[in-house]
Amino acid sequence: MKSANGITIQDRTYQTLRQWVTVGRFLPGERLKINTLALEMGVSDMPVRAALQRLAAEGALVNVPNCGVMVPKLSRAQFDDILQNRLLLEGEAAERGARQLDATERAQLLTLGKDMARAIAAGDLKGYLDANELFHLILYRACGSALLLELIETVWLKVGPISNRLHDDPHVWATMNDAHDELLAALARKDAPAVRRAIEKDLFCAGQYLRTLCTE
Repeated sequence: MKSANGITIQDRTYQTLRQWVTVGRFLPGERLKINTLALEMGVSDMPVRAALQRLAAEGALVNVPNCGVMVPKLSRAQFDDILQNRLLLEGEAAERGARQLDATERAQLLTLGKDMARAIAAGDLKGYLDANELFHLILYRACGSALLLELIETVWLKVGPISNRLHDDPHVWATMNDAHDELLAALARKDAPAVRRAIEKDLFCAGQYLRTLCTE
């Protein structure tokens, strides 16, 4: 069955769940219950079940015997591998994107930077993560490479759940927007390499804390 915009319910369910995993809506080790998700999304169990199996095939979720579908926990080695790939992929996309952003996109980044600052002050983790995802997407999409963006979004699936823990340490939480401020200043100077360094700093600093939350 297709919705009014021509997208099937199954595809829409998959896209929604994929985005929820990416932004850290679920915690590592959490069991995802099909009927609960179906009720929340207003669909039957079938498209949810299909979407969860699709995400498991992509490595974003895991099938655990006698438990169902769960959000995986990352080891430190796995996290280090993900972080290194993020630094490579997102650094490249940021530098390319910084050279091609138009005036509207630059204004959007400025607004999102303020939104993130407000979310941090209010202790609003969801608001921060949502604004942070859009901030990065706008910058990366401007690079003009659909393949590079696809690779980045695939890596995000692996690290999204653990990002839910950024709020745990007040000191780390208070500094989450520092690199974004540096990035915006670099954009104002039209310094694309500095934009890349700011993104790398953003990923590295958050990563050093998140790494401590991984399993051995």
